[in-house]
Amino acid sequence: MVQISTDFAGQTVLSTFETTPTDCADLLALMEAAYDDFIRHQPGFLGAALHVNDARTRIANYSRWRARDDFQAMLRSAEMQRRHQQMGRHYTRFEPVLYEVHKVVAVP
Repeated sequence: MVQISTDFAGQTVLSTFETTPTDCADLLALMEAAYDDFIRHQPGFLGAALHVNDARTRIANYSRWRARDDFQAMLRSAEMQRRHQQMGRHYTRFEPVLYEVHKVVAVP
């Protein structure tokens, strides 16, 4: 399970994919395969979660990495480039944004 805390020194990445209801299931299947077969085995990978909106037009991907360089190396790898070409047939826009945790609010 991915834990969120302000003392996390690694890299948090929130990626959004704009898709269509018709392409959503295919894109999710490709993303799940990428995590299962490749991403989770990459140096520095700590965990991830996939989220889908009700309209099935957006997928949000939350991932955590030991360091920014680890994420960037995975993203630039030949294997991930090949997978993104396949995924690109099922989304209209992809935006990965790197964040630091500012605050966590929890139920007491």
